[in-house]
Amino acid sequence: MTGGPVTDDPVSDDQVAGPAIVVAHGFTGALERPALRRAAAVLGRHAAVVTFSFRGHGRSGGRSTVGDREVLDLAAAVRWARRLGHRRVATVGFSMGGSVVLRHAALYGAGAGPGSGPGSGAGSGAQPGAGAASEPGMGLGALEAKGGAGAREAAHADVVVAVSAPARWYYRGTAPMRRVHWAITRPTGRLVSRYGLRTRIDSRGWDPEPLSPVAAAPLIAPTPLLIVHGDRDPYFPLDHPRTLAEAADPSSTELWIEPGFGHAENAADAALLDRIAAWATAHL
Repeated sequence: MTGGPVTDDPVSDDQVAGPAIVVAHGFTGALERPALRRAAAVLGRHAAVVTFSFRGHGRSGGRSTVGDREVLDLAAAVRWARRLGHRRVATVGFSMGGSVVLRHAALYGAGAGPGSGPGSGAGSGAQPGAGAASEPGMGLGALEAKGGAGAREAAHADVVVAVSAPARWYYRGTAPMRRVHWAITRPTGRLVSRYGLRTRIDSRGWDPEPLSPVAAAPLIAPTPLLIVHGDRDPYFPLDHPRTLAEAADPSSTELWIEPGFGHAENAADAALLDRIAAWATAHL
């Protein structure tokens, strides 16, 4: 993990051995943002909560790779939760964080041993390289393999919740996403992101391209997976969650289409967050 502070909200002695929820924020978010703090407070009614800032966000060091190497940051946060004594850990990710929890679950799950992985990710809008050896997500897994099976086991999630997550890379079908791409790909956009949004973005493009969320989805089972999306999401229309749900194993996956819900942690109200936390802890 690149420099990001990790915090664990205070818990009682009897909670330490209980479940924990690790929260993965959206693009331009950070652990100190009010929306994330509010979400963590609601989730904390149900379990201990670990929050952190992805690389390049807020006070974290490094530069954002917009969902690629952030998988390593999430793995470090999950390990931290387990070091605190939490034997069962759920990951809850919003928007970019939603794509990260999906990829993390695929790469660190029961079937993701060293050298294993998907091929080209059929059905995604962006095709990764053919074979596991050329898949950058598998490269991240290979880095973790150096720590042995124990390191990989300690970093896995027992339950996964993706909120407002994209199904595929490079989506530009909405005005908000076109603005996001401007912020990521243009020098002026990265300057605005750095000084206006406190988000430092790596100027180098993906090479090779990371495993897409929709290619990761079928690799998550048997880990329980919840996909949550709003019917008023201004960034990603409803074909994104439906595509993810269709790609995932139906025996371990649920899809919630939420009426009136917008996008990610900024739009999630307490009632929805309570339901998400209740679902997650019930499946831990």
